[in-house]
Amino acid sequence: MAQDDLQVMRDLIKTHREGFALDRHFYTSKAVYDDDIKAFWNHNWIWVGHVSQIADPGDYFLFDYGPESVIVVRDREGDVRAHMNVCRHRGSRVCLEKQGTARVFSCPYHAWTFGLDGKLRGGRAMGPEFEPKEYGLFPVQVQIFEGLIFICADENPPDLADSLAQLKPLAAPMQLERLKLAHEASYPVPANWKLAIENYLECYHCAPSHQEYARSHSLKDPADVEKYADALRDRSAAIGLPIEELDMTGPNAAAPGADVYWRRYPLFPGYDTGSKDGGALAPPLGVLTGHDGGATDLAVGTLNYFLIYADHLVGYRFIPRGLQETDIQIAWYVRDDAEEGRDYDREALTWLWHVTSLDDEKIIRHNQEGVNSHRFVPGPLSEMEWSLPGFYQSYFNKI
Repeated sequence: MAQDDLQVMRDLIKTHREGFALDRHFYTSKAVYDDDIKAFWNHNWIWVGHVSQIADPGDYFLFDYGPESVIVVRDREGDVRAHMNVCRHRGSRVCLEKQGTARVFSCPYHAWTFGLDGKLRGGRAMGPEFEPKEYGLFPVQVQIFEGLIFICADENPPDLADSLAQLKPLAAPMQLERLKLAHEASYPVPANWKLAIENYLECYHCAPSHQEYARSHSLKDPADVEKYADALRDRSAAIGLPIEELDMTGPNAAAPGADVYWRRYPLFPGYDTGSKDGGALAPPLGVLTGHDGGATDLAVGTLNYFLIYADHLVGYRFIPRGLQETDIQIAWYVRDDAEEGRDYDREALTWLWHVTSLDDEKIIRHNQEGVNSHRFVPGPLSEMEWSLPGFYQSYFNKI
């Protein structure tokens, strides 16, 4: 039956109408969901955090998606590594605490012990023929860009080198390597992960669904973006930000899965950053000399999205937990020397994307409820949903 479900998916891909949404089968089939994890999530880069979260040797955190669990750790030499959180003996989870500091990782089942580098250091009573070097933790690929940590479980991940090389000079003035985590939150939504990502990728819904966001962000209306774009370019240049854009997505991508997108767009007059009253929320990032009233949309790969203001970065993840279970995970970062209570107020910093995510939980949930109906038929996409076809193509490429 599962194989039949996957064949249905392949047939639907072949008959997909360009410019239309996906068929309900992509959001309702357990076999398709399992294949998504195996063929898409395991083969793409996933943003998991920032190097500041594992500052010292032995510091680690866990990152989970679908049935998978990954240990992200700084080893004794100071390098960032990642390992599958699966004991090579009987498959138990090795590391159980979400984050912490460890000298070694010891499996709680039979006490097999692994070094921070993933090598097996001890397996009790395994006999004289046992070769510990053959049973280290399975390695996970790691890519770091300006302090942002990305992982990929595949041995041959998409090659991001060319894309990140072109992105680097645009991001350099913000010094993203000099960030620290101010807050993180998770918003569970009873919907398939693809509906959550699709919602993030389009702003057709922004005006009717996000009143707080729509008061400050011009992206809700392309005419407003164009109206204020020239003034923003002048302000961005004045504070030391490059004004170039970078679109290496879809057919422009350097390689499959190596999509990168960078575009700064204006906030409405009176808003320096993404705040409730328009005022600044934190010290400017990096070497920026002030606030320009703009926001940068950054995408790296197919699954990783960021919004960067002049004074903070907001990172988004849409993590699959089940067929129709997704965690919308958000992390807010500020400059590494900013102090809470002196330089920023955490509630004010997180206000906009907290209320916006509560809105998103509702609209995505209702979206899934409608898609579950046997009467759902994919409709045509709006011009403001221009980024969805590129996501669909990246998704189709997994087959």
